[in-house]
Amino acid sequence: MQKLKVLFLCTGNSCRSQMAEGWARTLKSELIDSYSAGIEKHGLNPNAVSVMQEAGVDITSQASNTVEELGPIAFDFVVTVCGHANENCPVFLGPARVVHFGFDDPPKLAKTLNSESEILNCYRRVRDEIKGFIETLPESLDKDSPTETNIH
Repeated sequence: MQKLKVLFLCTGNSCRSQMAEGWARTLKSELIDSYSAGIEKHGLNPNAVSVMQEAGVDITSQASNTVEELGPIAFDFVVTVCGHANENCPVFLGPARVVHFGFDDPPKLAKTLNSESEILNCYRRVRDEIKGFIETLPESLDKDSPTETNIH
């Protein structure tokens, strides 16, 4: 069986899409070749790296990329994980089916918080929600049914 090529796309490829790629590599590597990219490139978010390491997933070798930097990959699915990426998703040639599963933005959730514990809890919540989503793959990407979900 050929693995599905799945791109997780967000605005800056710093947090949510990186977490999704890390979880997919850890939990679904036998079924999915996972990639992540952003509409823009913001670098890896250190809090995302930290909370993923807490869960036993090392994303430090992943890089923040734009779609263009990935090169010509024939993705089976492009999963937008934030509203901005969904609204500004580039056109993909070939078989790629774009689906949206939105997650809250941890930096925005943590913006008004002061303690490191409270800030990291925002990242942990989203990390765990993304893990739950990845655990449903590839079935939740069923080609015959539209998939539009916001997860909060």
